[in-house]
Amino acid sequence: MSGVMPGTGAPRAGARRQPQLGLLWGGVAASLVVLSPWAASWGTLLPPCALKSLFGVPCPACGTTRSAIALSRFDLPGAFSWNPLATAALMALVAGGLVAGVLAMRGREVPQPVRYPPWARGLAVALIAGNWLWLLAQGRV
Repeated sequence: MSGVMPGTGAPRAGARRQPQLGLLWGGVAASLVVLSPWAASWGTLLPPCALKSLFGVPCPACGTTRSAIALSRFDLPGAFSWNPLATAALMALVAGGLVAGVLAMRGREVPQPVRYPPWARGLAVALIAGNWLWLLAQGRV
């Protein structure tokens, strides 16, 4: 249940809003966009995946760094090939953050995150598991 009445854009009674959330999210998204040209050089400073180093099996997040580096070069096919779920999440983070930042600067507040229903949490777990199986099948990471 969101904090906005459907079709009106008006806040629901009792919905808590925080302008700082929109500004913070927008700042993070803008920083990611501004710093993206240096992503490739910073990616080499990160340690390798501990799970893959120890057991030879990629973790559910394997390929996220290479996906982010490919995104920083606007290489969408390359980013999706490294980790599709991480690529989609990074794109949603940046796009949503830029929108939230603009809304907050215009005086509109971003609704506070809500607790998702069980079916949505189950869907998230299924997406993560499916993405992990895809990574294992690719054998690329």
